[in-house]
Amino acid sequence: MDERFLIVGLGNPGKTYEDTRHNIGFRILKALGSKYGITFKPSLVRAKGSMGEGIIGEKKARLLTPLTYMNESGSSVKRCSRFYKIPTDHLIVVTDDVALPLGQIRIRAKGSPGGHNGLKSVQAYLGTEEYPRLRVGVGDPKKGELSDYVLGRFTQEEQRILPDIVDRSIEAIELWMSSGMEAAMQEANRSK
Repeated sequence: MDERFLIVGLGNPGKTYEDTRHNIGFRILKALGSKYGITFKPSLVRAKGSMGEGIIGEKKARLLTPLTYMNESGSSVKRCSRFYKIPTDHLIVVTDDVALPLGQIRIRAKGSPGGHNGLKSVQAYLGTEEYPRLRVGVGDPKKGELSDYVLGRFTQEEQRILPDIVDRSIEAIELWMSSGMEAAMQEANRSK
């Protein structure tokens, strides 16, 4: 059990942003923590975020929700990964993605930020785009401002399918930890 993992859910702190599309990463981390009895506590010195630690499967994991707001998420990720000496291949970032239909998930070992400000920040602070990420589709705004859409809440109809989206995202993270990136990609990246 000497392998250590860092699982990061991106979002914005505070009641104003709770349950918004942009905070799907927070929602998934909260559910993952709940499943494994991991509680979150503020850790401003070590992580600039809210953190929990526990065992997932048979591996030690730290869960992090940055409290830096989306555009500065990278400072929290960098501080935490350095403090706990987590290599980038044992770090995964969970975030929303408007380029994917609602409910579709994609896990990748590396890649560009694709216009996502949270991922841009992580890349800038880590100095690489070679870190795993789990992108969770929140749907595409047909019209209007992108920022209004991602900072908006899910509709009642969408709320009904969120538990399944969260469960499949957790399964993808568990598979990544237990069986590696290839196995996780083969399972999670199939269209549902």
